[in-house]
Amino acid sequence: MNASGKPSLAVDFGGTSIKIGVTQGGSIIEKAESLITGEYDSPAAIMAAMCRTMRALQKKHPEVQAVGLGMPGWVDFYRGVLYQLTNVPVWDHEEPVREIMQQELGLPVVLDNDANCMAYAEWKLGAGKGLENIVCLTLGTGIGGGIVLHNRMLRGKRVSAAELGQTSICFNGRVGPFGNRGAVEEYIGNNEMAADAVALYAAAGIRKAPQECTPYLLELAAREGDAIAQQMYQSFAEKLGCLIMNMMYAIVPDAFIIGGGVAAAGDLLFIPLQQCLKAQLFPVHYEALRIKSAHFGADAGLIGAGLMASDYAEGKLL
Repeated sequence: MNASGKPSLAVDFGGTSIKIGVTQGGSIIEKAESLITGEYDSPAAIMAAMCRTMRALQKKHPEVQAVGLGMPGWVDFYRGVLYQLTNVPVWDHEEPVREIMQQELGLPVVLDNDANCMAYAEWKLGAGKGLENIVCLTLGTGIGGGIVLHNRMLRGKRVSAAELGQTSICFNGRVGPFGNRGAVEEYIGNNEMAADAVALYAAAGIRKAPQECTPYLLELAAREGDAIAQQMYQSFAEKLGCLIMNMMYAIVPDAFIIGGGVAAAGDLLFIPLQQCLKAQLFPVHYEALRIKSAHFGADAGLIGAGLMASDYAEGKLL
């Protein structure tokens, strides 16, 4: 993989664990042991633990020139402030993360939404390399989004733009966390997918626990001929297709790049997704449609944060 530029410290913050490493271009030089998010009782405790790990890496890699932080939730990229962390109940208020980290580490720090970091990695060195306009989607506990338009990240005026998981696919549907109805991640997040599968199995007289209905286990079951698992992937494709249809009519990007656990199902998802979109798009739009799997997989967030840090330190962050 591309290893241009100087090394950076990078953080990919998740609701379950926090991945921290040293990256260079599209390569990960070293990963520290992940931190368990739920072990900390405050934003201050979380940031202190992150800084301890990063200082240890900094000693081993004194050549690092900057820090990139990819964090879920409401990020003000321009101010370096995190308002609220998705799926981390103890982080429910504004914190000047960039300022704190810069003081602690003595390095320039860039903070962005984790899905933006994934999009940055895919755009610069991954499946979107060479393309001017892309929409990236991360499918997991929530649905994250990152948009590149005319070779620039779309960030919005204050908090993160491209919060595509909060956009509606049903005007009178399920209520999202901010009062928004029909938010797509209320239908196709991992937990929602598991809950819907449990209900379908129960209706068929089959008892399943949510942990038996993860995307990976449903994929295995679907490939073995399980009709309910196959129905779940068809339903997922229809709901995801509604989001992509809306974005296609609004933006007409060069490509949609999809990553995350469900995307690993490959043709099980992408074939019905293409069928759904063909039925809903104007032919000229459908002819322009390109859907690609993310290149960097689970490492995209970490690599993207590192790339942002490197470009930020060199004054060329887009």
